[in-house]
Amino acid sequence: MKVLKNRIQRELALLREIRRERSLRSSVVQGARMWLDGREVLHFASNDYLGLSFEPGVREAAQAASIRYGGGATGSRLISGNHPELVMLEAELASWHDAEASLVFSSGYAANVGVISALAQPEDVIFSDELNHASIIDGCRMTRSKVVVYRHADLEHLYRLLRKTRCQGQRFVVTDAVFSMDGDIAPIGDLLGVARSFEAITVLDDAHGVGVLGTRGAGTLEALGIPFADDIVVIGTLSKALAAQGAYVVGRRILIDYLVNRARSFIFSTGLAPSCAAAARKARKIAEHEAWRREKVLSLSAALRAGIRKLGYLVLDGSTTIVPVVVGDEHSVMEMSDFFLENGVYVPAIRPPSVPEGQCRLRLCVTAAHEMSDIERVLTMFGEWKQVAHSDYLVTSLVTGGERR
Repeated sequence: MKVLKNRIQRELALLREIRRERSLRSSVVQGARMWLDGREVLHFASNDYLGLSFEPGVREAAQAASIRYGGGATGSRLISGNHPELVMLEAELASWHDAEASLVFSSGYAANVGVISALAQPEDVIFSDELNHASIIDGCRMTRSKVVVYRHADLEHLYRLLRKTRCQGQRFVVTDAVFSMDGDIAPIGDLLGVARSFEAITVLDDAHGVGVLGTRGAGTLEALGIPFADDIVVIGTLSKALAAQGAYVVGRRILIDYLVNRARSFIFSTGLAPSCAAAARKARKIAEHEAWRREKVLSLSAALRAGIRKLGYLVLDGSTTIVPVVVGDEHSVMEMSDFFLENGVYVPAIRPPSVPEGQCRLRLCVTAAHEMSDIERVLTMFGEWKQVAHSDYLVTSLVTGGERR
């Protein structure tokens, strides 16, 4: 125990020294407001993109299911946890995505590691975007397949790697559909063309697209007009725009049957609680039929992105609810985040390992619970920060390391 204790102490001391030690803070989020350590602030940090977590219908559905079926699932789904709410949810998710079947996992992390590690075999090769989410990266590591990383959204690079990398089994191309830290959308149409030229299966993690994109909110494929196909595996989430918990995969019935038998994170996890499944069912229905929520949040996001850019900040291109403002070094991004919080606006600072060194950023997430007045308030704060940080502070230069000019 002494060796382990000393190791832990050294690691924590190092994290404190470089200001990367994380800690948990008490918070309650309701719409565009957050109570952080008991203090009310305007926040841009929630994945509740459609503002459904406090929607009365969603809460009532969760409560009714809890009363009817109990507070927990009681066991793994292959033992006792496959309650009716889950069965109905999976049927509705499959229909929403025009797929044959779906399978719900306990979390997005469990879905990604479970699907990837179950599908890829030692003789296979996985081609992974360099900015993929950590759960995708870990899923790839859990396989015994060769993993080849291609430059972010660089299809020419992907093509060259597919052509030169020998594969005796199945090729897989794995990518986020919407990238969580950059807020951009993968070039899925062209990516599918490249993958199909090598008979590769494409695995898409659409966690940040489901509910937000598409005419019915079915996600990035629907928004791009790309039909579901046998060579596409789509992973979605219930914990963001659908305001519940858990995640799912959609595909052919044979794929789902295989995952039930081979996805270890599914087999050995307790099923989703009835209340969570019922909340997701209600939220999914609202997401499909209340298009105004998508239209509002995307309009507000576009206004925020344009307004921050007009002030001279480096805002990454995108058309989603995620608006990243690249600052550069850790000290500057923490100063900015602290300044916003002191003035009643919570905008989280994103640092390594979530983003590469030198690309620290403020990551703003817009929701349908925000109003234009909230956008204007945060734009005012960005303007005031430039004055606080001195007039010679060229914000757009910070991506190279935070130097002043």
